This record gives sequence, C-alpha cells and structure tokens, in this order.
Amino acid sequence: MVAQHTAKAFDADIDLLRSNVLKMGGLVERQIARAVDGIRLMDLGLVAEVLQDEEVVNRLQVQTDLMCNQVIAKRQPIAVDLREIIAILHMINDLERIGDEAKKIALKVRRFQGEALPISLAPVSAMANEACDMLRLALDAFVRHDTLMSGALHERDRSLDSQRDRLIAELLGSMSTTPSRVSAALDMVLVVQSIERVGDHAKNIAEYVVNVVEGVDRRHDAIASRAWLS
Repeated sequence: MVAQHTAKAFDADIDLLRSNVLKMGGLVERQIARAVDGIRLMDLGLVAEVLQDEEVVNRLQVQTDLMCNQVIAKRQPIAVDLREIIAILHMINDLERIGDEAKKIALKVRRFQGEALPISLAPVSAMANEACDMLRLALDAFVRHDTLMSGALHERDRSLDSQRDRLIAELLGSMSTTPSRVSAALDMVLVVQSIERVGDHAKNIAEYVVNVVEGVDRRHDAIASRAWLS
C-alpha cells in the first residue's frame, strides 16, 4: 500500500514537471514569434509583451529546477525515472535560453526604429517559423518519448544553419554596398544568429529524449565525431 501510494505521488510529481516544461515551451515559442513580429511591425507593445513573458519563463525555470531537486531527494528515482528528471533540468535551461534569445531579438526593435531594414524580413520570418516548428516537434517528442525525432531535427538544424549562412552573407554584402546601414545590418546579423540558436536548443531537447528512453547521450556522439574530423 505504501509503495503504491509512493508511486502515485511520484507520477503526480512527474506530471507536474512535464506540464511546466510544456508551459515554458509555449511561452518561449510565443516570445520568438512576437519578437520577430515586433521587428516587422516596429511595435514596441510586442517588445513589452516579450519582456513580460521573460519574467514568467525565468520564474518557471527556477520553480521547476527546485521541484526537480526536491523530487530526487524525496523520491530517490532510478533508471528511466531519474533520467527523465535530469533531462527536464537540461530542457528548462534550454528553454530559458530560447527566452533570452527572444529578448535579444525584441530589444533590436528599438534600434531599428525609424530605419529601413537592411534586407527583406520575409526570409528572417521564415527562418523563425522553422525554428519554432522544430521546438514544437521536440516538445512533442518529449511528451511521446519519441527517439526518432532527434535524427529528423538534426537534418532540419543543418537546413537552418544554411539559411543563417545565406542571410548573413546577404547582410555582409549590404554592408559593403551601403556603408550607412552597417549598424542596422550588424543588428540583423545578431537577430539571425539568435533564431538559429533556437533550432540548436530544439535539437538539444530531442537529444535529451533519446537519453531518457535509451540511456544514450547523443552529445557524446557529436564530440566523438568532431574529434575524428580534427
């Protein structure tokens, strides 16, 4: 009876932790969308909303981190249960960093005020949509314990890297042809880099799912691959 009660209590704890991860994921996805829309519309109101969400995300991260540590101390989980809690600790850090990237993008709206953008925002918005879609897929993989999504997101991350490289090349070209817009072009380079990092964090989340289910750390594969190439 005691064991059954303990198991139910642990399940309730895990469900709450998962819920917090998904809540954070929804918030940071909204932050990215609003930050890019803020640039497109030159809307300082959207900037304020991104900053408000940032505070909520940060609070959720702290609360969830504390809860993870309490569950480990209280329930002493092992095997897959322990791996999931450790994965959640990693995930909330990645999600908080996505929120940080959204904040960086949003604050650029103030710098772009009254200036023409150095390039069309359409490919930048498309890149942001792609990164947010990757995040949604990674979180869905977390819910379903889907280990196959990690490989798919690695491919999409390479595509996102290519988009980043093309946009940065275009921005560098605009700097050489229009020196008066160098400052705006540099700011847009930072926006593009922030969006690309969202994809990196989404890929990380999918990798943590593999570790939960299979007990394999895919990051070690990446380190070994880089060592072999060097």
